[in-house]
Amino acid sequence: MEYENLTLHTDKYQINMMYAHWKNNSHNRKAVFDAYIRKNPFKNGYTVFAGLERIVHYINNLHFTEEDITYLRQQEENYEEEFLDELRRFAFTGNIHAMNEGEIVFPNEPIIRVEARIFEAQLIETAILNFMNYQSLIATKASRIKQVANSDTLVEFGSRRAQEADAAVWGARAAYIAGFHATSNMRAGKLFNIPSKGTHAHSWIQDHDTEEEAFRNFAKALPDQTTLLVDTYDTLKSGIPNAIKTGKMLESQGKKLNAIRLDSGDLARLSIEGRQMLDEAGLDYVGIMDIK
Repeated sequence: MEYENLTLHTDKYQINMMYAHWKNNSHNRKAVFDAYIRKNPFKNGYTVFAGLERIVHYINNLHFTEEDITYLRQQEENYEEEFLDELRRFAFTGNIHAMNEGEIVFPNEPIIRVEARIFEAQLIETAILNFMNYQSLIATKASRIKQVANSDTLVEFGSRRAQEADAAVWGARAAYIAGFHATSNMRAGKLFNIPSKGTHAHSWIQDHDTEEEAFRNFAKALPDQTTLLVDTYDTLKSGIPNAIKTGKMLESQGKKLNAIRLDSGDLARLSIEGRQMLDEAGLDYVGIMDIK
């Protein structure tokens, strides 16, 4: 099974229209398609365009395999064999014009323009809209967060809730385009040269007899990259006090605790109170990482 072949990543009615054009000998007619948005997401004043790299890669790799042809032959439309032969020869020969990724776009203006045979343009409409709409949505959300975060470091951490693997990877890239500084997703980091950042999970804490022991062992393993997740049991009564102990241990070794991480609860209140606790302990350099 060719999971990476996206040629059939389209709606069936696109194939049916391709077939109808072929039957009516109109499949070589030139066509122009514009992709645009009708309204901005989040009742926002703008949209950040993303998805072009994915689209270009998709276009450059379009081809119908024998596995695709066999699948199409099984459809209830009973496509003629000559049409399937036409698909075997399929290649995109048109032109695509687009705005640059990361640019601000507005409703009802062309973002991508496809100039191609109707036979080709029809096939790619679904995938282009899929890639453009999803990634632009993520980039726009990331941009909104960036606007209110001032100079804070922003890390994309969405893989666990993304709509499958591809969405996680390309969503991470879209967030990076809009100004995020890093991602937790290692594949996105590798593919797109995005800085990667990570801490540890609640399971690391639960795997130890005590939270203090878990923090200490993690700091021993990564003394220069220690960020501690402090909400496994009780953020203010247990997590942050144990993080402070670990921070002092690192200081005794000439190292510094990077940050604490908050995953749950009233993040604003816990951040404020946590900041005060860290400052009073002389750890004013320790950052606070919120996962929202």
